[in-house]
Amino acid sequence: MIYKLLPFFQKFYRILDSSYSIQDKTQNEADTIQKKILEKFIKKSKTTEFGIDHNFKKIRNYKDYIRNVSIRDYEDIKIYIEKIKKGKKNILWPGKPKYFAKTSGTTSGAKFIPITKESLKNQINSATHLLISYLIDKKSLKSINGRVMFISGSPNLIEENGIKIGRLSGIVNYHQPKYLKHMILPSKEVNKIEDWEKKIEKIADETIGKDLRILGGIPPWVQMYFDILTKKTGKKIKEIFPNLSLLCHGGVNFEPYKENLFNSIGKRIDTLETFPASEGFFAYQNLVKDEDLLLQINSGIFYEFIDTKELENKYPKRITVGEVRLDTNYALIITTNAGLWSYMIGDTVKFTSLNPLKIKVTGRTKQFISAFGEHVIVEEVDLSLKKACEKFKEVKIVEYTVGPKIINKKGKSHHIWLIEFKSKPNNLSLFENEIDKNLQELNSYYKDLIQDNILNTLKIKVLKRESFINFMKSIGKLGGQNKVPRLSNNDKLINKILKLN
Repeated sequence: MIYKLLPFFQKFYRILDSSYSIQDKTQNEADTIQKKILEKFIKKSKTTEFGIDHNFKKIRNYKDYIRNVSIRDYEDIKIYIEKIKKGKKNILWPGKPKYFAKTSGTTSGAKFIPITKESLKNQINSATHLLISYLIDKKSLKSINGRVMFISGSPNLIEENGIKIGRLSGIVNYHQPKYLKHMILPSKEVNKIEDWEKKIEKIADETIGKDLRILGGIPPWVQMYFDILTKKTGKKIKEIFPNLSLLCHGGVNFEPYKENLFNSIGKRIDTLETFPASEGFFAYQNLVKDEDLLLQINSGIFYEFIDTKELENKYPKRITVGEVRLDTNYALIITTNAGLWSYMIGDTVKFTSLNPLKIKVTGRTKQFISAFGEHVIVEEVDLSLKKACEKFKEVKIVEYTVGPKIINKKGKSHHIWLIEFKSKPNNLSLFENEIDKNLQELNSYYKDLIQDNILNTLKIKVLKRESFINFMKSIGKLGGQNKVPRLSNNDKLINKILKLN
């Protein structure tokens, strides 16, 4: 079967090999491409309700655009979304969207993200670019000479006023690339199971004995799948799927889960990180040996960036890819051909390369701890834990979250880390101290608060097995694209989890 696909892949080899990737451009080239994309979007949307409300006919350049279109979040476009849901056309984008991706984000309630015929190409083609880049990197088609599986949400959709509504991962199931259809697991029947625990059980039953070679999904749910497979067979994953060669992951930082996953597999395999969301597929890891993500600058998304230090300003400075700097934490703003205009998606990134433009995801704009003025971000807690685990090699982490413990006595308040261990540290106190030392080195504000006796050093609360699974189940967010918030700026989340422990 694989040899029937050789002409297809040889064609892509020729296209992509010349510059390695269609997105692989210098910073100046990328800026030119990006501004042309914005011009095209504005021209096409002049007569939409949003275009009329924001004087699109008078916009001639990016400076005009900034003056007329402010940064917005979901609440700011909800009035337009509600009109579209009622069946009205030409609101945010010409015509009506094909779909709404319904999402219940970690920082807000249910959202309905429009997906148009044009924006759908970004979601579908991005996976193809990632796969082709991997095949070129490996100089082999072996990994696709078998079965492929992406652990995703249910493809069940409802329809309102001619627009289908469902989870993004479910919507994408209806638009699988033709060259992959005969390879994809699980079956449609199993994929439609709504109950997540039953679904994972059925996926395990259905995939045992299959030649699985590529697997994708959010790390904690992949681990759940591996655990069920091992429980059913008593074998390591490498014995069940001897040809499994690639794990694609996204949604959360991979580091806390990596060693557990490799331990379950019984060997290390290639991994590639992706940066998708309901709003768009923004970047992917195009080289196995380079963990940074190639920003897709020519796939129907216009990007803006705000230095996170300016987020509290009334008029923060907005810049394009042509002005970004290395190692600066930026809030990511997108404009898409689904009618999201200067939309803050809530993720933060840093550029690690400018030629080509490569990024790493550093956290969420609403996931931080600054209850005492420390402004600790996700990247810092992830890295602090990673370094501690490298020193305490016996430690294996299942899941964790961090929040403030406020005690109204000087020097008593502290950060509390709720951690579910697969393998605990031999000395928990030393492990706590190591994480705290790492965090102080990464965040000078946190260090000052410790040294000034405003804060005490962090404390770890060890949770029993499956605490996070039980918590996610209790709030109706087990599985799919849902994940545990890494940080919270108050103790509400911490208290909810502790009540179930």
